[in-house]
Amino acid sequence: MSRTQRLAKKTVFVQALNSTLTLTWLMLMPIEYVILALGFIVCFHMSWNIGANDVANSMAPAVGAKAITLRQAVIIAGILVIIGATFIGSHVTDTIRGGIVSPHVLEDSRIAMIGALSALMSASLWISFATWKSMPISTTHSIVGSMVGFGIATGGFGVINWGGLSAVVGSWIISPVFSMAIAFIMFKTIVKFVLSRYDPFSDALRFSPVFIGLAVFVVVMSFLFKTPMGTAMAVGEITALLVASVIGVAGGFGGRNLLRRHFSKPGASRDPEMVFRMIQIGTSCYVALALGANDVANAIGPLALIYSLARAGEVAAQVPVPYYLLLYGGVGIAIGIAMGGAKVIRTVGERITILTNTRGYAVTFAAATTVLLASKLGLPVSTSHAAVGGVMGIGLARGMESVNFGIVSKIMLYWVLTVPVAAITSMIIFKFLELIL
Repeated sequence: MSRTQRLAKKTVFVQALNSTLTLTWLMLMPIEYVILALGFIVCFHMSWNIGANDVANSMAPAVGAKAITLRQAVIIAGILVIIGATFIGSHVTDTIRGGIVSPHVLEDSRIAMIGALSALMSASLWISFATWKSMPISTTHSIVGSMVGFGIATGGFGVINWGGLSAVVGSWIISPVFSMAIAFIMFKTIVKFVLSRYDPFSDALRFSPVFIGLAVFVVVMSFLFKTPMGTAMAVGEITALLVASVIGVAGGFGGRNLLRRHFSKPGASRDPEMVFRMIQIGTSCYVALALGANDVANAIGPLALIYSLARAGEVAAQVPVPYYLLLYGGVGIAIGIAMGGAKVIRTVGERITILTNTRGYAVTFAAATTVLLASKLGLPVSTSHAAVGGVMGIGLARGMESVNFGIVSKIMLYWVLTVPVAAITSMIIFKFLELIL
């Protein structure tokens, strides 16, 4: 027997021994802690998949427009996602995502723990499959569909809030159409006031306070208006508007001064696209930060429910989420971005339509504005849907022939399949886990 064969045989033996010891350890643990241990493992897998799929929401327009490289996008998004998840992510989570399932399904703590684990597994598997196919989907809708499947498996169709679920279905139309319209209008505005002028570079600098200021206004409002951060700082609606407006104006003119200083250097480009390149990188960073703050709940929410039930045996309507759980989810998302984010980034950034820096700015601004307005109106929107809608809006602004409707129809098919596939998978997993646990 060769040395390589002996090493291979030894490796197989060690792996088998580790698996046996792990299985024995799990069998000796109380069932609640077995579920909790599995919850941590599946939560990390879910976080990984969120990073691999949702990073396209923030970085695809910038990569597609060549504002930054794919490697730079991965590094920037990974850092900002961890910061957003840990320091801005909500420290309470709804036990039943979005009020889709009746709360009485949580009365049996063990069933609730198995259900939350099933939902995590189901959502993670579907997002993983979609990412493998390079398709951007809503991770929020994936976990909603999984919770629907858990609810049906435990209490039948009567425990489902069909009104809330119909709002989710309605968001398949609301998010992309709204973002498409904003991106279309924004790009046409840029063409009219900048790109079609005699000296587009000078006009790009001249109107840069407007474009920068609008982006800064949306960013500040996203963090202050009806958010946990705004509540903690005791910021009301009027105050949030005033603060965002002041910071937006200051940011707009301050940004123009920085741009003028940068482009006044010897040999600096006089391409108007380069002006918007700077702005676009900033808006992309904001969406990445928001990804960590908002979407970490899709992975950590079910784990927080399992964690609370394992420790206390009961759970309230909302569950506190410790910092280390948010950090755990944020790190998982960042690793997913680094290891698997490239495929979906290329689909959104390159395969729907050709992007430039001005177009990329319009896309990220439209996606951020759509999520801000719709979420504050109580509409369940998806950042993925908004980002794709924004790219479509840019394509339509250039003419119908510039949009790859083949890839768009395929993306929409995956959107429609998300809730039913996640629900059915969750039901199957729940019944299996209920049988063995």
